[in-house]
Amino acid sequence: MSSGGKGKSDPAIVAESYRRYGGELQRFLVGLLRDAHLASDVLQATFAKLVEQGREVQEESRRAWLYRVAYREAMLVRRRQAVDDAARQRAAWSREAAGESAESLLLQAETVEQVRRAIEELPAEQRRVVRMRIYEDKTFTVIAEELGIPLGTALGRMRAALKKLRARLERER
Repeated sequence: MSSGGKGKSDPAIVAESYRRYGGELQRFLVGLLRDAHLASDVLQATFAKLVEQGREVQEESRRAWLYRVAYREAMLVRRRQAVDDAARQRAAWSREAAGESAESLLLQAETVEQVRRAIEELPAEQRRVVRMRIYEDKTFTVIAEELGIPLGTALGRMRAALKKLRARLERER
């Protein structure tokens, strides 16, 4: 099932899995998320995980594995949205109480969106570490264990991600 890489799936198996299950997973995700674009993003993340971790997945259980991963990824997206929405709402209330203008509220919302877009453009390995650390509040030790990488690698990926985010956001200012 593997092409011999470190846990990576054979591209032909990933392509076949996408052909067989991609459509039904997309419909499942649209039903969960009520947003076709988000569902497409989650579907992409699901198959990226199949590429990276799918070597151990047996053919008989691949469909169930894909659904579990898709569901978890969708729940991460929903939690992230809820956290972002709550943060925007709290910021709006506190700014309104402080008498700040609608312009500054819009600027804050734009900044949150810029950060989210910048995170989404990170390489998958870095993005995964950032999400686990920031959105899931996991320690680097837990992140390293869950991803099966050395602690230093997890820290290095976070450091590289933050450097890229900082550079990207400074360019946009």
